[in-house]
Amino acid sequence: MEKIRVVLIEDHDLTRFGIRALLREQGIELVGEARDARSGLNLIRSTQPDVAIVDIGLPDMTGIELTQQFRTDGEAPNTKILIMTMHDDEEMVLAAFAAGADSYCMKDITGSRLSEAIHTTASGNAWIDPAIARIVLGQVKLARPTEATTTVTINKLSFEDSGMISEYPLTTRELDVLELIVDGRSNAEIAEKLYITIGTVKTHVRNILNKLCVNDRTQIAVRALRAGLVK
Repeated sequence: MEKIRVVLIEDHDLTRFGIRALLREQGIELVGEARDARSGLNLIRSTQPDVAIVDIGLPDMTGIELTQQFRTDGEAPNTKILIMTMHDDEEMVLAAFAAGADSYCMKDITGSRLSEAIHTTASGNAWIDPAIARIVLGQVKLARPTEATTTVTINKLSFEDSGMISEYPLTTRELDVLELIVDGRSNAEIAEKLYITIGTVKTHVRNILNKLCVNDRTQIAVRALRAGLVK
């Protein structure tokens, strides 16, 4: 099995050294490091890693701005972005996913959890730190396609994400179920709220998962953010 190739973009030396050691312990290949966003972008373009670990607080631009620029130029389409931060600020979290981040973790993460995050991200799925998941699941509100929508201080989404809902439109009832999923409701609670059976709820959930190309409820929330369904 080939090693996952990772680029690390982090301006603090001690943090960078620590993450480097964790990656080595977990058998993950570090192909390059950068201390600022512009150097990091050039490094991603030249090395084409599987995952780029990006600090959110870089000196020349934020990790969110780096992610947005990276997604816009499209020069390393197979590279996934894992945002790393010390803070679980709600606006930053929502903005990062709207910009196109694939995963989000805290800097106090353990080596085994970092390895899990990297492997999950490299496989094309979202990995969200438990401290972040509560924000994604608890604070996201969904808008109907007919309403004006915005994302937090982000101007452009990826073509894939912005086009997904128009290509695979959700029905009105699926949108009802989707909003309750993001609110953290169980299938039983959704059934009671919408006056439908649990079996019907399960059918709607399965349809939503298929249309949004995700595997679980947390990823539903992330995909909704990145598809521009938030208000």
